[in-house]
Amino acid sequence: MKTPHSLEALIEEGVIDEVLRPLKSGKEATIHVVRSGTQVLCAKVYKDMAQRSFQATTQYQEGRRVRGSRQARAMRKSTKYGRREQHAAWKNAEADALYQLIEVGVRVPKPHGYHNGVLLMELVTDAEGNSAPRLGEVELTADTARSFHGELIADVVRMLCVGLIHGDLSAYNVLVAEAGPVIIDFPQVVSASRNNAAREMLLRDVHNLRDCLGRFAPELNATHYGEEMWALYERGELRPDAGLTGQFLFDARAADVGAVMITIEDARHEAIVRQRGREEAAERD
Repeated sequence: MKTPHSLEALIEEGVIDEVLRPLKSGKEATIHVVRSGTQVLCAKVYKDMAQRSFQATTQYQEGRRVRGSRQARAMRKSTKYGRREQHAAWKNAEADALYQLIEVGVRVPKPHGYHNGVLLMELVTDAEGNSAPRLGEVELTADTARSFHGELIADVVRMLCVGLIHGDLSAYNVLVAEAGPVIIDFPQVVSASRNNAAREMLLRDVHNLRDCLGRFAPELNATHYGEEMWALYERGELRPDAGLTGQFLFDARAADVGAVMITIEDARHEAIVRQRGREEAAERD
């Protein structure tokens, strides 16, 4: 096939030898099957993101570390330079996450380098050697669904233990390989400790898995693994080998709204007093 323009540089540099076929094209990236020596790999080429797409990814990028204060300011102001830096950070995040997660035993495609905006990684295959199907495209027995659910929950726990949340996990971001489920697509990966929506995204990820696999093993629909692991994470007690039960006792007590409002008002008053103090000190100087 004709070599896509985005992959020509990798062939010229000897990183890959040839492009075999297109595999998938989505709104964020195009994936091709390529050959590098004797290895058959995936090449993920990220598409340029329009302003509307950048706005949609803002909540995912909250709390991500950037190279310096200039980049951070530009990204907050959404300048042309800031959008370019934001796009670069979006692409780099997936490669960084894959290298980190493979080290702690999460089943993800093995990365093979990041070159000129192209991520090279393992081609995930099924038992026949074909490109592995997505979890949402296969029919499962109840036993297999339970097994897959256990493996995926264990991977979500391992991710959370290193401070990461997938952020967009669903039946269409899991491939069914010969050895079991493999989690893919990490450009939107979320910081568990620095993103205000981290808990919400974790619960959504876990509930999506539950809803998918609960179709084949209905007892999974009564589990609350997301709530259980987040509670352990908040207390600093979550471990990769945590023996989760899927049971969680929800707090049914009514919130004391009055007390919360008093606390907020006290904090606001203290902030005003501190600001006045700084202004008076500045005037004296």
